[in-house]
Amino acid sequence: MLSTTAGCGSLQSSATEVGGERMTDDRPVRDGGTLTVALNADPDKLDPSLAQTLVGRTVFAGMCEKLYDVDDAGKVVPQLATALPKTSPDGRTVTFSVRKGLKFSDGTSLDAAAVVTSLLRHRDLPGSARATELAPLKAVEATGAYTVKLTLKQAYVPLTAVLADRSGMVMSPAALKKYGKNFTNHPSCVGPFKFVERVGGDRIVLAKDPNYYDARDVHLDKVIYKPIPDGSVRLANLRSGDIQVGDQMAPVDVKSALTEPKLQLFNSPSLGYQGIGLNVGNVKGLGEKPGKLDTPLARDVRVREAFELSIDRDLINKVVFQGMYEPACGPVSPESAIAPGVAASACPKRDVAKAKRLLKAAGVKTPLKIELKTSTTPENSRLGQVVQAMAKEAGFAVSLRPTEYATMLEETDSGHYDAFTSGWSGRLDPDGNIASFLQTKGAMNAYGFSDDETDALIERGRTEADPSERAKIYGELTRRANDAHALVYLYRQKNYVVAGKDVAGIRVYGDGLVRVKDAGYTK
Repeated sequence: MLSTTAGCGSLQSSATEVGGERMTDDRPVRDGGTLTVALNADPDKLDPSLAQTLVGRTVFAGMCEKLYDVDDAGKVVPQLATALPKTSPDGRTVTFSVRKGLKFSDGTSLDAAAVVTSLLRHRDLPGSARATELAPLKAVEATGAYTVKLTLKQAYVPLTAVLADRSGMVMSPAALKKYGKNFTNHPSCVGPFKFVERVGGDRIVLAKDPNYYDARDVHLDKVIYKPIPDGSVRLANLRSGDIQVGDQMAPVDVKSALTEPKLQLFNSPSLGYQGIGLNVGNVKGLGEKPGKLDTPLARDVRVREAFELSIDRDLINKVVFQGMYEPACGPVSPESAIAPGVAASACPKRDVAKAKRLLKAAGVKTPLKIELKTSTTPENSRLGQVVQAMAKEAGFAVSLRPTEYATMLEETDSGHYDAFTSGWSGRLDPDGNIASFLQTKGAMNAYGFSDDETDALIERGRTEADPSERAKIYGELTRRANDAHALVYLYRQKNYVVAGKDVAGIRVYGDGLVRVKDAGYTK
């Protein structure tokens, strides 16, 4: 599990000595001031039901609290709920209470009815990215002013972890009714800060919310989130003081920051993964039944395996990420509680000769043209270039198409792609790293992947309470995912956040979020 240590090596140490995690800074802070946080992309919709991005989750961390949260030890703890939920012996009835006296940013009160409204919206709203997570939810009702009862179709082991993320965010029913589909431009939740404005591509502004139950312990007046895709530009702005926090800093920029006496580094292990998604059946968009694509990648698994065999994970980590990430070949993070029981298999080594044989056996004319969409960050550009060069030796002609991140999500969700750089910030329960992506008609299955046995294993994993049995299930799911080669897992990030030395109270946990509730400037 995740752990907190006192330090991660001084900023004068070398990048390879970053070592242990540093997730918090508890120096006393003064009240007042504006904190500017630079993100590596512009968030997608500020609607908890529809949002898909990590940068969006970081903004939500400032304004939308959840029924449950994750602490620095990687454990689920109550946030808007009063305690962990109670579950019936058969696992199909779950009850919990919500805190009294809480108000949304629009001044209306949070109660059990509001929780019901949000949970049903997360489950049922067309296009909801939460739909797969909450699919086992059969019914939800307020059994009292502040008590909620969930009725499940079957036992659902990941539920508490699910409610510790966007599925557990409670939105103002009044705002939902008033704004409807335009809620994304007028989000209202319970949180230390409230939404003020968004200027697309430039900034998202939050201000301290006087309605927040813990407002007297919130120090900052405002938090501004600015998308700055280029890490070197984020670092330059940190050095100049124009921004105070740089999120998701690339290893090459962390290495530069290590020499700066006015900067400090936070880092934590990742619960997620990064890789390349291949379109194997997304013909009508997310939520639709996968179909048949008439492309070599989609038709023949041997072509996809050849593409993976052309890639050297260790070299990617060394060349692109300064050796500061970890090669990966599966969806279950080593930081997951279930990871020790999942049988680990070595990542396949690069084998150009075998890749060529597979392409020949598949009857593919080479060089096989593939377009790879990448986000516009320099880091992703370098990754694309390295993959392009590696794949060329095996018989692939990879063309790169840098695409603004939110636009890339729209295009890949609708199936308009061959391959794209696909990643996930990760969840505590392994179901959160698998079901939405690999289940037929999964809410984020942009690959169009469909396999009956995988679907059955996902359902078994959700209902199996015994840790050792769950580990076996997720080990088998990992094997099947790797055999399908629809999502090629490549590496696992660390969450690197650089901040000015005069900023304290930042929290950076394994879920990758920058928490600013306790942040401020040092006294």
